[in-house]
Amino acid sequence: MTVQTATAPGRVTEESERAKAENTLGRQLVLPAIVLMMVVTAFPMLRALYLSLFDYSLTAPDDRDFVGLSNYWTALSDSLFWRDTANTVMIMVVTVAVELVIGFAFAMVMHRVIFARGVIRTSILIPYGIITVVSGFAWQFAFSNSNGFVNGWLPFMGDDFNWFAQYDSSIIAIMASEIWKTTPFMSLLLLAGLANVSEDMLEAAKVDGATWWQRLYKVILPNMRAAIMVAVLFRALDAYRIFDNIFVMTAGANKTESISFLTYRQTVEQFQLGIGSALSVLLFLSVLVVAFLIVKLFRVDLAQARQE
Repeated sequence: MTVQTATAPGRVTEESERAKAENTLGRQLVLPAIVLMMVVTAFPMLRALYLSLFDYSLTAPDDRDFVGLSNYWTALSDSLFWRDTANTVMIMVVTVAVELVIGFAFAMVMHRVIFARGVIRTSILIPYGIITVVSGFAWQFAFSNSNGFVNGWLPFMGDDFNWFAQYDSSIIAIMASEIWKTTPFMSLLLLAGLANVSEDMLEAAKVDGATWWQRLYKVILPNMRAAIMVAVLFRALDAYRIFDNIFVMTAGANKTESISFLTYRQTVEQFQLGIGSALSVLLFLSVLVVAFLIVKLFRVDLAQARQE
């Protein structure tokens, strides 16, 4: 004899009405923040888009000529723009990849440690609390060939090796400072993902004879896919807009400019608001492209990750 159960229509209607009410309340609570963000960000974005259509320099504020998309063509046809784009992409890829590995190791330590957990977590997060400019100056001092300590740690480089005299070593110094500063942020996001990995699944895999590496690849990483995507997305977008470390450590010397630094140089140093605004618009569009590619690469169903 089969017993069939049915949900009462009244209960379904009640849950549906409750869900609608919660969604409506959520939209009402978020709406003021959305309006404020649009007011704060929309005007600068539209202003930059408007100025990018003009040949406009602060040295001649009354001489403003409409040139349409000419500034964009000038930027896209200049090898300097593509060189700086290549620098930006390389810094983003290398730093995010290294931070993902080190950050995951830190997250595992913070997740598993029992003794002095608060002290360990606080210690790991200290670099992220330091202002980026201060961190840049600290690492510039560390890589100094006169009084820095890096050359002392790497005797095969020589005591008088100048890290900021050529492109390769300058980029390495910049990426090292970026990795040291932002790895804690990556580990913090991955730690939140580790908290969602079921201990029962790990124990079941261990009982079945799975090694630690097998549990890592078969259980932990697949269940952290959404958290990894969010961590990589946030850090990639931040790394793509790198400016502070380059400004402090090399000031763009030895061809170490990023797109953000190129935009700064055109706008602030050379007073070319037209081409500078066009570069800022291109930077914004390229950030959107990077975000789109990362989301497509991971192919994470966020609704499923939230178990909806």
